[in-house]
Amino acid sequence: MQVRHLLKDKGGSVVGIAPAASLADAAKLLTEKRIGAVVVREVDGPLLGILSERDLVKALAAHGAGALEQAVDRHLTRDVVTCGLGHTMEDLMNMMTRGRFRHVPVLDDDGRLCGVISIGDVVKNRIAETVREAEDLRVYISATA
Repeated sequence: MQVRHLLKDKGGSVVGIAPAASLADAAKLLTEKRIGAVVVREVDGPLLGILSERDLVKALAAHGAGALEQAVDRHLTRDVVTCGLGHTMEDLMNMMTRGRFRHVPVLDDDGRLCGVISIGDVVKNRIAETVREAEDLRVYISATA
């Protein structure tokens, strides 16, 4: 399955935060939306980076509770690996495994941000494929018996 198909089913909504927002604001947003990362950008601007739960923990470990008052852009991941609409779930599994990250922003053919795929999305898709394959095998075996 390609990313374009997953986004069609999942939707392309992207939760973002401004680079000047505080880490406390980011933590609230992650909690409210029940997500593990937010893209960092100005409203409708280009992707500047991504801030994950892991980035928040690193900031707290390095700066203590005072880190929550610091700006997101001090702690975001700037070198973000992205994917395109034509990438496959296998491509994403390989990217995420090699890079040890759990969220991949999706860029359309014009380079604009059009979605985010999480490891949960990839796993859910893989489970659905496995269930379909098992059912197909059951039907095949029943038909030939």
